[in-house]
Amino acid sequence: MKKFLLFFALSIFFFACGGDSAKDSSSSNAPKPKSMVADEPADDGKGIGEITHVDLNDPLDAAMVEKGKGIYEMKCAACHKLTDQRVVGPGWKGVTKIRKPEWIMNMITNADVMLEKDPAAQELLKECLVRMPNQNISIEDARAVLEFMFQNDAG
Repeated sequence: MKKFLLFFALSIFFFACGGDSAKDSSSSNAPKPKSMVADEPADDGKGIGEITHVDLNDPLDAAMVEKGKGIYEMKCAACHKLTDQRVVGPGWKGVTKIRKPEWIMNMITNADVMLEKDPAAQELLKECLVRMPNQNISIEDARAVLEFMFQNDAG
């Protein structure tokens, strides 16, 4: 009888702790399919931030271009050239042709979050090896810088 009770207690212990090995292998260790991950928005090329839509000026607004040029010279020129030359950060030539306006403005106004969560910004960080600092540029000023970038790419 003692052997039976010992066997019974060990059986209960084994089944309580062991569980189903097939069930365990598919639980929390397996990666979730992208469709099941709720916190990851689809990459729409607009970046991460409050800028979700930008109305472009055609033709460019000369006053905005001039304001954007001033902001560039004061806050951006030390790290970014208007050519394709990389200094600290990437050159700006052609940026408006490869990035959406929303992405550019989100990168200007929301650099920290973009570098943490946006795949394109993370790839740039791997290339440049230096994080873009937060320049505290307002949305209005970022829009002027964007206008200046379009003028730079047009010329």
